[in-house]
Parts: sequence; C-alpha cells; structure tokens
Amino acid sequence: MRNKFMRYIILLIAITLSLQGCIFVAGAAAGAAGVAVVYDHRKIQQIAQDQKISNTIYDRIRADSELGNTHTHIDVTCFNQVVLLTGQTANPDLSKRAEEIANQTPHVKRVYNDISIQGPSSSLTRASDSWISTKIKTQMLATKGLKSGSIKVVTENGNVYLMGIVTRQQADMAVDIARQATGVQKVVKIFKYKD
Repeated sequence: MRNKFMRYIILLIAITLSLQGCIFVAGAAAGAAGVAVVYDHRKIQQIAQDQKISNTIYDRIRADSELGNTHTHIDVTCFNQVVLLTGQTANPDLSKRAEEIANQTPHVKRVYNDISIQGPSSSLTRASDSWISTKIKTQMLATKGLKSGSIKVVTENGNVYLMGIVTRQQADMAVDIARQATGVQKVVKIFKYKD
C-alpha cells in the first residue's frame, strides 16, 4: 500500500514538474529526483503548497506581456515558502517586476532574486545545469549522515543554490559536496538553521 502511494506521489510531482517546463536531461536525473522525493521529510501539504506557490508565480510571470517573451528566461523555485528567482532578463526593471510578482503571491515568506541581466541561457547551458544538480543530489543521497531530503538543489549558469531547513553541520556537508562538483562556479546558501 505504501509503495503504491509513493509511486502515486512521485508520478504526481513528475507531472507537475513537466507542466512547469522542467525537463530532466537523462534518466539518472529522473531517478535522483524520485529518490529525493522519497526522502523528503516535509509533510505532503508543505510540498504541495510550495509547488502551488511556484506554479502561481511562474504562471503570472509567463502571462506578463514583457516577462513572458522569448528574451527572458526565469525559473521559480519554492522550498518552505521561500522563493528563489533565477534566470535572465534584458534589464533590471524586468527583474524587479518578477520579484514584485513573487512578493505579491499569497503564503510567500521571503523572495531571493538572483536574476541576472543578460540574454537567456542556451539549451546546452540549461542541460549542463540540470546535470550538475543531478550529480550533487546523487552525491548527497549517498553521503552518510546527510539528511538530503531537507535540501533543495537548484543550478543556474553553474551557480548552485542550496535551500532548506538544516543544522549548520548539515549545511557545511551539503556545501562541501556542491563545491566539489565539476562545473560549479559558486555555491549560494539559502538555509534556515535549526541551531
């Protein structure tokens, strides 16, 4: 019964991610994502609320006449009601507009805007970013003592963002793993600490 329920949850999240435009580079990425869901210790309601927040912001950005055009690429990530905006826009006003949309969304506690001012990244760069995230998630899952289900990994242009509620020791372990991954330019911590 539990296996059937977990398969249903994984399928539901996979469908939601695909509707949001997230594409995994390889089967390994899908496998790592599936395992990460199994070990996510948050309540199902919290996971669903974070996904709803992400989808709402993403849809509002896509519906905006300037933000939704092909010269802009914005990704929205939400973990524990904390929103991370990454990607690229043509000018600072568009970045600010995306941040305002996120801040006006119900249940958002905080918004981190790390949208760079430049043209959209290439498909090759996005594929590389997905692969970097997959490698880091896989290594985290394999690291004894690291509660990786409490950590969200996002990569944009080689910059790795780590989100979650962790102890300082867990944060240090996660940062160390991320820094060692090939292709990582920098690691940004967006943690809430338990201690």
